[in-house]
Amino acid sequence: MLKLAAIVGPTAIGKTEVSIMVAEKIGGEIISCDSMQIYKGMDIGTAKVGKEERLRIKHHMIDIVDPGVNYSVADYQREVKKIIADINKNGKIPILVGGTGLYYQAVVDDYHFLPMHSRQEVRRKWEDLIEKRGLAFAYEYLRVVDPDYSKIISPNDKKRIIRALEVFEITGKPFSKFQTRDISCYNLAVVGLYMERNELYKRINYRVEEMIKKGLIDEVYELWKKGYDLTFNSMQGLGYKQVLYYLEGFLTKEELINEIKRETRHYAKRQWTWFKKDKRISWFNVSEFISKEELAKKISNYIEGQLCPV
Repeated sequence: MLKLAAIVGPTAIGKTEVSIMVAEKIGGEIISCDSMQIYKGMDIGTAKVGKEERLRIKHHMIDIVDPGVNYSVADYQREVKKIIADINKNGKIPILVGGTGLYYQAVVDDYHFLPMHSRQEVRRKWEDLIEKRGLAFAYEYLRVVDPDYSKIISPNDKKRIIRALEVFEITGKPFSKFQTRDISCYNLAVVGLYMERNELYKRINYRVEEMIKKGLIDEVYELWKKGYDLTFNSMQGLGYKQVLYYLEGFLTKEELINEIKRETRHYAKRQWTWFKKDKRISWFNVSEFISKEELAKKISNYIEGQLCPV
């Protein structure tokens, strides 16, 4: 059975830095589990790992498509399964690192996605309804007809909301019922990072301010000039959507920053709620360790104990 480690948890918790240390200790390669880091030119807003770190440890699933590509979770899963097999073949340990719950679940449980073609008239109907009544209306409807799927996607994920409603309308069955899984497809060791909520929220607020200082607005402006607007799924990512509103004059800079902070805190709460349901995850409180090195050592020992027992 193929080996697979994973380090998950809410945004801004410190997964990236710790995962690099862990990979160095156990002889691993990192696979990004972030639905936005796949896009080229979207670096600051996605907190993408730097070039120096990528020289230290090989990273996969970063900068693989342009922001205009409609890249699905099924596309991600298909590519990652190949990467996991290759890393195992080379005698190393693949480490899935990130906080996109649906992408994580699709890989570790080997989701089997519904191979159904879209029906344009149904899709257009929901696009028109969203235009008239708002995305919140469609998401609330999805919560009624498919509560399981609504819990694992963002209320702002227009593409997946429409797809799920389309499937429900065509088949009369919830989209989640078509996603069969195999929970024993890997020899798996999963670590989750967490900390007290107020401390995490402080980290999130600081990270947002740093992103603005590093040039998030300029990054989004360059994408905007190339024609990438809110009609693209990539531009629905945290930070990018709010900056586009700012560039179009709907938000002041202060409102922009506060909105990103607020939405990121909400996203972190959803991540925690989602991941804590997975009983296979062994949780580590970041605040209990005197250094990141000590935390990385503890995590490395746990993963090696699970995947490489003596």
